[in-house]
Amino acid sequence: MTALARGDANKKRRPVTLEMVAQRVGLTKGTCSAVLNQSAASRSVPAHTQEKILAAARDLNYRPSFHARNLRSKRTYMIGVVTQEIGDFYSSPIIRGVERYLRERNYFFLTVAHRHDPKLLDYYPNLLLERGVEGFITIDTITDQPFPLPTVAIPGHRSLKDVTNVVVDHGMGARLALRHLVELGHEDIAFMKGAVVSTDSKDRWNCICEVAAELGVRMPASLVVPLDSDDPTPQLGYPFAKKLLERKRPFTALLAYNDISAIGAIRAFQEAGLQVPRDVSVVGFDDISIAVHNNPTLTTVRQPLENMGETAARYLLERIENHKSWVPNIVIEPELMVRDSTGPAPTERVAAYNSPTEVEHA
Repeated sequence: MTALARGDANKKRRPVTLEMVAQRVGLTKGTCSAVLNQSAASRSVPAHTQEKILAAARDLNYRPSFHARNLRSKRTYMIGVVTQEIGDFYSSPIIRGVERYLRERNYFFLTVAHRHDPKLLDYYPNLLLERGVEGFITIDTITDQPFPLPTVAIPGHRSLKDVTNVVVDHGMGARLALRHLVELGHEDIAFMKGAVVSTDSKDRWNCICEVAAELGVRMPASLVVPLDSDDPTPQLGYPFAKKLLERKRPFTALLAYNDISAIGAIRAFQEAGLQVPRDVSVVGFDDISIAVHNNPTLTTVRQPLENMGETAARYLLERIENHKSWVPNIVIEPELMVRDSTGPAPTERVAAYNSPTEVEHA
């Protein structure tokens, strides 16, 4: 490479500085910095001037120095996300909502997955603190102790100081699902109860029991199967649906704990020669991405997972940036998505009834 060529290459690689942006628009470095870093001082800069600065930064391909920004403000602009699993059907859309909101505001986030391991759950918050996070968002994480910084829990059910719980209205969700089945003529309804490691399990089950009592839906123990696995795939519901069939207790519908257990149950029913919904209707909970692509498409209680993640991120930044007062709970309303997995109750019940009647709750 010739000296001239090397000089041209070095010129191309020369970093664009804040001073260069300021010279381009004929303004001070301080004004440009305030606008480019979206600081409180930028509010006093007219909108047309802000756009002029942003356009110049785009033209020059200017990138603010993250480290310089930190040194000036003594902040990291980082959030810690603590989740039980990365890449599963439940956590992924929540994290997408978190990421979208934080990215628009030039925040970063660090994610750790504990997989319900208590040792990791004790270790990871401290690790994130050492990395300088300014707040936490937890996803499907059960803890009795609040984290040492403002925290938003998705879903959250425990009353802890400085922890804001973002949770769907399970009472409303249970009522939507059970009323839908009752209106279709279903009387013998089977239930999948969530595993104890799942954050929503206890509250959702209590609401289902309350609504079932209101609607006069019997819940015999033989038609209740608890999920004792934390498998994040549709395999979760498959073996437990087979257990229901093995009990030989007739039922015409299944209210599953969530979508992945519902989809696994549908597979078990189909392998047993049953058609959904002709022989048995199935309702899930969550409305994960594959619910609409399942065969048949899944009727489910939808909780807007991406929106819940975005809501959590927005509220957490309001606490960090604007010192907003702590709010214990943010309740999200669910929606019933009626699809092909539910239909009128058949005249003949699933399986031959040959066990004594049980009327107690599980």
